[in-house]
Amino acid sequence: MASSSGSSSSSKSRRPASSRSNPPPQASSSSRPQPPPPASSSSRPQPPPPASPSSTPPPASPSSTPPPRASSSSKPPPKLPKEEIIVDGIAKTCWVKFSQEATFALYTPFIVCVASGTLEVETLRQCIAQDVHFLKPFDQAFELAETYAVDDDDRRVVNKLRKITKKKLNLHDYFVQEWGSDVVKDTTPNPATSKCIDFLSDTALGKIDGIKPLSRGFTPYEKTKLAAYILGAMTSCIRLNAYIGKEARGIFSEPRYNKWIQNYSSNSFQDFRLQTEKVLDKLSEALTVEELGIVERVYSQGIKHEIDYFLAQPLIQKAIVPLSGEHNLEDRRLMIFSDFDLTCTKVSSSASFAELSVLTARVSEQISTENQIAHMTSSDLKKSWDVISEKYRDGYERCIKKLLSTEKAVKKFNYEGLRKALEKVSDFEKKENLKVIESGLLKGLQLKHIKHAGEVVKLQDGCMNFFQTIKKKNAVDVYVLSYCWSGYFIRAVFTKGEVDDVKVHANDLEFVESVSTGGIMMKVQSPIDKVEAFDKIILESSEKGNDKKKLLSVYIGGDVGDLLCLLKADVGIVLASSSSESLRRVGKRFGVRFVPLFSGVVKKQRERVEVEVEGSSSTWKCLSGIIYIASSWAEIHAFVIGS
Repeated sequence: MASSSGSSSSSKSRRPASSRSNPPPQASSSSRPQPPPPASSSSRPQPPPPASPSSTPPPASPSSTPPPRASSSSKPPPKLPKEEIIVDGIAKTCWVKFSQEATFALYTPFIVCVASGTLEVETLRQCIAQDVHFLKPFDQAFELAETYAVDDDDRRVVNKLRKITKKKLNLHDYFVQEWGSDVVKDTTPNPATSKCIDFLSDTALGKIDGIKPLSRGFTPYEKTKLAAYILGAMTSCIRLNAYIGKEARGIFSEPRYNKWIQNYSSNSFQDFRLQTEKVLDKLSEALTVEELGIVERVYSQGIKHEIDYFLAQPLIQKAIVPLSGEHNLEDRRLMIFSDFDLTCTKVSSSASFAELSVLTARVSEQISTENQIAHMTSSDLKKSWDVISEKYRDGYERCIKKLLSTEKAVKKFNYEGLRKALEKVSDFEKKENLKVIESGLLKGLQLKHIKHAGEVVKLQDGCMNFFQTIKKKNAVDVYVLSYCWSGYFIRAVFTKGEVDDVKVHANDLEFVESVSTGGIMMKVQSPIDKVEAFDKIILESSEKGNDKKKLLSVYIGGDVGDLLCLLKADVGIVLASSSSESLRRVGKRFGVRFVPLFSGVVKKQRERVEVEVEGSSSTWKCLSGIIYIASSWAEIHAFVIGS
């Protein structure tokens, strides 16, 4: 069972969604106009009120209308309303908006091999040569930005940044000394490097898609605007490299690559990044909403060009990423498993059903017609849901607390001990689901309204994109294992995203002529049910495979109920959130280790070199006692599928 109330809990599937909002930002002292922040929306899905049998649910109305496009005149427009001001500046806004794209650069084979210390030296030599080809136009772009900057202070800072860029060319000189030869003399820019150069050069000359080319006699405001566009393109590259250096630092110490990693992770480079961002913020102060949108666009394009740049580096050895790459599936067949509530969605499905039942009763009261739940008013239904949710949450927390207090912490991974302990949680879940059935709270829901509720449910950022992309891979089966009361609801979510062939293992509501009776056909309602379903799928898939390939299973979850599946899968990944706290507390009690995904991938890359020497087929194995922590669906996407 999942909680349907509006209060929070540490348990993922029990925690109802909350609509958190930040206090309104304070007005900036600057008079610059700025783009509005994204419209906020409640994390709780709002299913439409059920209509009469002859009608269909109305589409969800947008929460807000987009602001009008601003003029791109030579004079800045009036200051925007207080609530639309971005206090932290355009540089931070861009990074927050596009940081998930940056994750894809982190998981490129080149970066993973560098961080693991397994990269072939020849690949690094080629990369340094391409760096030099790119840094020269980078320097020229800084020179043009300095020329366009109207303010003397801005020009001085840009000039200083340009000098720092020149010093970066010294990294090339260091490697020439190390290798005893100048590889740059023997290379030309590869296609990806050439595209980076062209992008930077075109931006510096004002050749940007969607904007009018500047005439020769452009105004000081137009000069400042162009300088901001140049800094937008350059800042994205600098910010991305600073991020990669920081993430890769310290995982392994390999002398050949330390200099490269230290160059981008050093305090001096981080300071270089901060100074560049400050200049971008200052140059963007007077830009219109539309012009700030152009800064965002070139920033995003800069990150994408950098990703292509890393992907273009000629790798000699096999890399462990992306997991679904052909080189990783030569002798293994990939299977993807996922939890649903609060792993895929932003709110538990039980909260959606609670809302839908209340709305169904409310509409029935308004149109004064009899229906299946006329024995309860909408007010009584809401109170009943609140009571049953609160009792469930309290009982669940007591159950977990009792489990942790009675089980002695162990250092060595103990799967059987964990499974036995979770049987108590299973008993609790079954009793709570029985209470929901006996309450009759789900009685009277129409199948078409459940379908529509699934179609409008809010998903975690990047979730549907992951499933849409992975399904394009040949011979990759995708399964959803969930406590949700309705597999039909889950299928509606994925069908809306045009992912029709996801195999759903969940419970189902009982219906008579498309109206629910209040009963539930229970199939998956506990950690034990989940892992038994997982084991059965794995067994059947192993037996029916004609290609004799071993299975490579990935399970994505976030709740205590997912623990056994996460551990039985070859790769278990939990999304980092407050909802996974109980999972980690229970797992650690039985010797489970939780490792950041990137760090784990880098270590596996190093192991891969070792197992290839030993003749082993894979470094990913089930029941290792390790669960990996991912920050987002974008990170999972980058690891499993790649860019």
